[in-house]
This record gives sequence, structure tokens and C-alpha cells, in this order.
Amino acid sequence: MKENTERIRICPKCGKSYRGIPALSRVDSSPICPDCGTREALESIGIKPEEQELIMETIHRTYQA
Repeated sequence: MKENTERIRICPKCGKSYRGIPALSRVDSSPICPDCGTREALESIGIKPEEQELIMETIHRTYQA
């Protein structure tokens, strides 16, 4: 499944390009970027957008290659 992780995709939700395995949208099960998938998951448990951004910054800082 190497092709699945190497392909550049465009997220239909945010419009940004990404590599890797897509997340599935909680709204309609369409493939979306991992960041949008994480945001949807955080939103589903009641995390406010401001806190979501702090969490996303931490994730990006921690997993930066």
C-alpha cells in the first residue's frame, strides 16, 4: 500500500494538499485530510475551535519530521 501514502491528495474540506492515508469525514464518510479528520473528532467531543487550534499546533510541533 505504499502508493496510498505517497500520493498527493487535495482535501475537499479545507482545500489543502496532503500526503498519507486520508481520514474519513464524520459528516459523509468522504476522504479528508488528517487535520480535518482530527478537527472533526475534536469538535464531536465539544472542543471549541480556539482549543482545537492549540491541539493541532501541538500535534504538528510534536510530529514534525
